[in-house]
Amino acid sequence: MVRAVADCIKVAAVVVGTLILSACSSNSHYSPVDERSIGGRQPVKIVTSQSRPDQYRVRRGDTLYSIAFRYGLDFRQLARTNGISDRYEIYPGQTLKLKATPSTRSVASSVPAKPSSKKVVSAQKPVAPQKKAKLATEARPVVVRQAAADSKKTVPAPVVRKKVASSSRALSWRWPASGKIIQGYSSRGKVNKGINFAGTKGDPVRAAEAGKVVYAGSGLLGYGKLVIINHNQKYLSAYAHNSRIHVKENDMVKIGDKIAEIGSSGAARTMLHFEIRKDGQPVDPMKYLPRKR
Repeated sequence: MVRAVADCIKVAAVVVGTLILSACSSNSHYSPVDERSIGGRQPVKIVTSQSRPDQYRVRRGDTLYSIAFRYGLDFRQLARTNGISDRYEIYPGQTLKLKATPSTRSVASSVPAKPSSKKVVSAQKPVAPQKKAKLATEARPVVVRQAAADSKKTVPAPVVRKKVASSSRALSWRWPASGKIIQGYSSRGKVNKGINFAGTKGDPVRAAEAGKVVYAGSGLLGYGKLVIINHNQKYLSAYAHNSRIHVKENDMVKIGDKIAEIGSSGAARTMLHFEIRKDGQPVDPMKYLPRKR
């Protein structure tokens, strides 16, 4: 009798153990780990050319520059892909293609069809010899009057074009903050797309070069209050985690202008995250900033 009870207890123990193990295994699903912004609280999904979606629906507060910045694209190519003019205007609800097709990469690749000589010949009716002289005499006065009218036209003065910032303009970078560098640029391992400066809340953030403010807001997850400046169509600079922003979109700023104040928006500590992007791709700012501050 005692042995039978012991056997029952062993069987019950085995059943309970099996149930516990199965319960643990059912709750141990793989949980993907998102990269967090440099010191940030909120998860930021890394967007690469492999994981980039085919399309993006524009939301309120987006700009073409902020969308290109988010997905690591050249804003000029993004505009060409979607047939957007050089004013770079978009609207909420608009669907943008994020992956260029071969036709949009090279518009000049199409070859125009050669004109058919057969169509030209068939379109012309034969003219009788006796009518040719009459047509020629009727046409002469018209030609003469046209030439006389043309001779009275004044030659237009040469047009003086205003200088426009281009990608060939040489840039002279300056440091955006005076604080100590607490983390440098890294494209491998623990990725950092720029450099991080320590600072105190309210310290000035200055434009690293002259340009046009193309984004000022907090719509990019992981960057907090962000300012993006377009310098010469080829280079952009970005200033993240600000406590206050002193500029607005379309403002023109000079090198050294105060554009924001250091803060901790979207970050775990007070700091400035600074990036330089060339053709939409992040580059090491240390290769562009002067040695001395």
